[in-house]
Amino acid sequence: MITEYFLLAVNSILHRKLRSWLTIIGIIIGVAAIISLITLSRGLENTIQEQFETFGANRILISSRGFQGPGTASQGLTIDDVDTIEKISGFDYVIPAIFRSSEIINNKEVAFTLVAAIPSEDFQEFFEDSGIEMKEGRFIKSGEKSAAIIGARAAKEMFSKELRIGNKIEINKHEFKVVGILEEVGNSQDDNQINIPLETAREVFNEPDHVDTIIAQAKTDTDIPALQRKIEKELEQKRDDTNFQVLTATQILEQISQVLGIMQVVLVGIAAISLIVGAIGIMNSMYTSVLERTKDIGIMKAVGARNSDIMKIFLIESGLMGLVGGIFGTALGTIVALIVEKISSQSGFLLIIRIEYGLLLFGLLFAFLVGMISGALPAYQASKLRPVDALRYE
Repeated sequence: MITEYFLLAVNSILHRKLRSWLTIIGIIIGVAAIISLITLSRGLENTIQEQFETFGANRILISSRGFQGPGTASQGLTIDDVDTIEKISGFDYVIPAIFRSSEIINNKEVAFTLVAAIPSEDFQEFFEDSGIEMKEGRFIKSGEKSAAIIGARAAKEMFSKELRIGNKIEINKHEFKVVGILEEVGNSQDDNQINIPLETAREVFNEPDHVDTIIAQAKTDTDIPALQRKIEKELEQKRDDTNFQVLTATQILEQISQVLGIMQVVLVGIAAISLIVGAIGIMNSMYTSVLERTKDIGIMKAVGARNSDIMKIFLIESGLMGLVGGIFGTALGTIVALIVEKISSQSGFLLIIRIEYGLLLFGLLFAFLVGMISGALPAYQASKLRPVDALRYE
């Protein structure tokens, strides 16, 4: 019996192809938007998580609460704070860093990018611990003042001619020699960044004492939360204020995941609007179908069809339209996500997209349910038609 209902539903959809496809398109767009947005959001989360795993769970970042991000001036941390943290046991190293967006000149060409600075003696250890490898050249050596390491994309794209080892660049009227070019890591900031010794950066940017952030690498098997509390206590006592924040890599990842989660809910909510429009389209199409087939319903009832039989026919029909929309929608959404992954990779941003079959199955079932729910009221009304009234309908 169910097979017969199914064949009747398929025949009805095929009989009115144009109207059916116009109805199904709404479901396709809604499902595709939801699948692609969720996949991209999770891909971004995967990328960030993988980068933080490389970054290291034992790393603690200390910054001023007034620090708004790389390249902005802020008041807060100083070398004294670095000294305070270095006196706390449990660290492999403590590195002060400053970041400035600056004008870069090469052969009279001008560009702007982020300049990062850490002490010259810490370059190799810091980059190796961060999982960033050297593509060409070497790391800055202890005591070097006019050497620079540049990101992969900065080397390729900053100027009309690709930067090479030994080339000279000028930052705020100070000349630097390129001694190293980093491997591309898929992070736009790191790949476009120029790294110079902190000792020289203090002169270049006129920052004799200021620090944007302090990077503290805890020893293996150290109690990170306890070390975090100790840093907060020592800095508060030394500074006599709380105008700073101490964050572990895990906390930063949790904050980013929380923001991404909110974004995902908002974006999926927006995408769901198109799915609602598609559902209304199915409902409207089913109402029209009921009107067109009123006499058929009367004949079926006259030969013994029950109300439940009529309702099942129309529910299966609306569910099938939703399912077809779900099949095409999940396929389209997945293709869109993979295309975005490819484009982002070519643009220098690593986006890790993983096809989640559970999500695809959810998309199919959800579309099928949306179709059935949308067709429920028209199906109910069709089932309640009296045979006499249905047969009289013109």
